[in-house]
Amino acid sequence: MINTISKARKIKGLFLNILIYLAAGFICILLFGLIGYILYRGVPNITWELVSTKPSLLQGTVGILPNILNTLYIIIMTLIVVLPLGVGAAIYLNEYAKNKRLVKVIELATETLAGIPSIIYGLVGMLVFVQFFSLGTSLLAGALTLVIMTLPTIIRTTEESLKTVPMAYREGSLGLGAGKWHMIRTVVLPCVIDGIVTGCILSVGRVVGESAALLFTAGMANEMLNVMNAVQPGNAGSSLTVALYMYAKERGQFDVAFAIAVILLVLAFIINLSAKIAASVLKRKRG
Repeated sequence: MINTISKARKIKGLFLNILIYLAAGFICILLFGLIGYILYRGVPNITWELVSTKPSLLQGTVGILPNILNTLYIIIMTLIVVLPLGVGAAIYLNEYAKNKRLVKVIELATETLAGIPSIIYGLVGMLVFVQFFSLGTSLLAGALTLVIMTLPTIIRTTEESLKTVPMAYREGSLGLGAGKWHMIRTVVLPCVIDGIVTGCILSVGRVVGESAALLFTAGMANEMLNVMNAVQPGNAGSSLTVALYMYAKERGQFDVAFAIAVILLVLAFIINLSAKIAASVLKRKRG
């Protein structure tokens, strides 16, 4: 009887292992097939003229330099606003808030907001920032919309990192006479800086890949903007993802669309690699 059960378990385990390997193989084939097809269609169309000029109907040129700069502007403006808000809110919820029921409600709200489709954020951003605050269709309105969209991710990531710090660290610092804010600044935050940086970089990845929210708020203009013009209301600009949508859907220029897709793939790879390197380096320094 024991041998029969053991053999049945082995057969069951073998069957489950086969299913797992098949699922993993299917995912790998799908992933590498998708990436390979994008590289095959996009790499031959990437030229220096494409990445260093702006589009011009009169000259018949196609360039994505304004889209690259707009993407960088949106990332910088989003991080400048979302980092203090997200990290500060997480510190308050984990270190200062006394009403645990309210904390649970806020945590539930942030998790719910993190799962809302980006198109809804775009509609809200259009109604609030573009129309109500009269910012117009601009990079500033798009960045503020992305702030609301990425804020739950920053809060939850930072809060979970803060929870990993042993309570003994806090008690030891307070026992030596340090104030609460001094304890948080010198003991708690250095222990979780790797988690905060990782969450921020991953949020940048979401900003880079966002298009639906920016269609309604940042616009589709391809004008070259400098740093000062980028933060002014009314100055619209399309990011790389919006440009990809326009070239593929509206203009039917799929060669340019695939070239932009390759650039976005490279950016996503750099962002994820930076997150891993930053986390490992900060953990090593902390250790």
